[in-house]
Amino acid sequence: MSRVINILANWDPEAKVWVAESDDIPLVTEASTVEALLAKLPVIIQDLLEDEADGKGLDIAFEFCARFSESIHIRSRAA
Repeated sequence: MSRVINILANWDPEAKVWVAESDDIPLVTEASTVEALLAKLPVIIQDLLEDEADGKGLDIAFEFCARFSESIHIRSRAA
């Protein structure tokens, strides 16, 4: 049976980076783009879990969700 790790990335507007975290493993990392973040994740997951492989190896899947929110002001046409 394979294990699935959930990773959530949020945009930090002050730092101008994407920050990824997981409740499943002790993962916290950041990158300037979602693509750069996705490129880092397999390497970090390997480093965090390689001791669990016990010489047999592990099948690990990860689900990645990126969340961005922003507020805008809508002007009235009737003004």
